[in-house]
Amino acid sequence: MVVQEIFGVNSHIRSVVDRFAAHGFVALAPAMFDLISPDVQLDYDAEGIARGRERAAQVGFDRAVAAVEAASKALSGSVERIGVVGFCWGGTVAFLANTRLSLPAVSYYGGRTVPFLNERPKAPLMLHFGEHDPIIPPADVQAHRDVLEEAFIHVYDAGHGFSCDQRADYDEEAAQEARRRTVQFFTRFLQP
Repeated sequence: MVVQEIFGVNSHIRSVVDRFAAHGFVALAPAMFDLISPDVQLDYDAEGIARGRERAAQVGFDRAVAAVEAASKALSGSVERIGVVGFCWGGTVAFLANTRLSLPAVSYYGGRTVPFLNERPKAPLMLHFGEHDPIIPPADVQAHRDVLEEAFIHVYDAGHGFSCDQRADYDEEAAQEARRRTVQFFTRFLQP
């Protein structure tokens, strides 16, 4: 399960789904914002950020986790095990899918997890952060390390959104290493 950023199920998220499918995974990206407005695909600019933040707030984390649960139930007949990967806002949704739904999860720059760090992981968990992320300060990354001792936490010499080739902070080296680790994680923990 691939959980979108605040920009909707855009061409970047569709390319992430395609990459996981190329690795042999059944991949699905639920259109979370369809809960309030159909077919949202926003640009990586100031207007897209503002509109995306508004929609993410309208959906909320509880409804987003419920959407992951519904999508995972829909997939349950065709796949043995389900994992979740999410980016930015979706990274926090992936974290909550782990703590609330017991799904193995990978969170990319999901800095909004700080208020939820009292929730304990219930499945394997991996987190990716950029060392130069202006949205997620080093103290927040350390807070994750302090309470998530069992999680695989990686910090890259990169900024926020380093895995998205449509963003200014894209870092090919960091993106490739994070993808390699993510594929290894899911290969390991989604095997029957």
